[in-house]
Amino acid sequence: MEALIIGCGFAGATVARKLAEQDIKVRMIERRNHIGGNCYDCNDEHGILIHQYGPHIFHTYSKEVYDFLSQYTKWYDYSHEVVGNVYNKIIPIPFNLNTLNIVFGEEKGNALKKELVDTYGMEARVPILELQKSDSEGIREVAEYVYQNIFLKYTMKQWEQKPEEVDQSVTARVPVLISYDNRYFQDTYQGMPEAGYTVLFENLLNHENIKIELGVDAKDVLTFDFENQKILVDGKEFNGPIVFTGAIDELFDCKLGQLPYRSLDFKFEHYDQEFYQSKGVVNYTVSEDYTRITEFKYLTGQVSDTTTIIKEYPKKYTDPKTQVPYYAILNDKNKQLHQKYVDLVKPFNNFYLLGRLAQYKYYNIDGIVLEALKFIGELL
Repeated sequence: MEALIIGCGFAGATVARKLAEQDIKVRMIERRNHIGGNCYDCNDEHGILIHQYGPHIFHTYSKEVYDFLSQYTKWYDYSHEVVGNVYNKIIPIPFNLNTLNIVFGEEKGNALKKELVDTYGMEARVPILELQKSDSEGIREVAEYVYQNIFLKYTMKQWEQKPEEVDQSVTARVPVLISYDNRYFQDTYQGMPEAGYTVLFENLLNHENIKIELGVDAKDVLTFDFENQKILVDGKEFNGPIVFTGAIDELFDCKLGQLPYRSLDFKFEHYDQEFYQSKGVVNYTVSEDYTRITEFKYLTGQVSDTTTIIKEYPKKYTDPKTQVPYYAILNDKNKQLHQKYVDLVKPFNNFYLLGRLAQYKYYNIDGIVLEALKFIGELL
């Protein structure tokens, strides 16, 4: 049996490896000139290991995912911390019990801490929109501060939408944390691939049954015969599994309509100093056109006398040739449009959609690896 995998991010690479281990010949094609999808990293001209498509932090509660990826990398022990620059005041993000005293002073901060803990319990993660509905004036005051200074302008920069217009799966990612834990994630397993993501992918895909072709577009390989419900690969009927991880609307030239995304412009800057900022990521929640600055050396543990940062500028996704679709804009209308593309390919029983673009949903790294492992279990 042979399989065709389209796209070389974590979805495609995980499936490719598991199929190859079942003695299935895997052909993997990737439109870009590198493996690793958006997790691709490389050394810049100054020798600093950077993430070409913005920061990617590994974290998971899943031992299955951690054990699977640990076969292909050692881990650098990194716990991600994020701070916000709010009118030049630096505060921990997510907003937590430590933040209260910084913002409200010790006396009032301590009173608000007690009320939050009594209401929600320690270690709770409470979405900001839920806090705004509280009967407590104090809790609503906390919610209003977070909403105005951390959430509102940042969200409008990121999405060009008001927070209440953004899908709850997105707003739930920006909670108030009832805890003294300044880590951005509380997952059991956290870290970064010791030698980088690209090396992890090289190890993951290093199998005699996997053949990788870079710079190849799926549209130049696939032909859909709707009349006979067959798929041709390079002009010949193909009956093995085809796993597609790319943008499903673009595969069909957006003939049913273009699925909306948010994209990002990245500006890399290098400085002849050891560090640029106090943490790996600083969010700019009220000012500046960019949403955050990432300093990669914090993430990777790299030692150098100089440093490289990246500034992120959100923008509308309009041109597939020059832009990358990063975040699906999830609402009922867009989900319905995606479902039309799903229905379009349903008659082809050897064609599978997997991944953020193909499924038009948000996945963290661990989420898509787990989804890929589950998919393989069902396929085999």
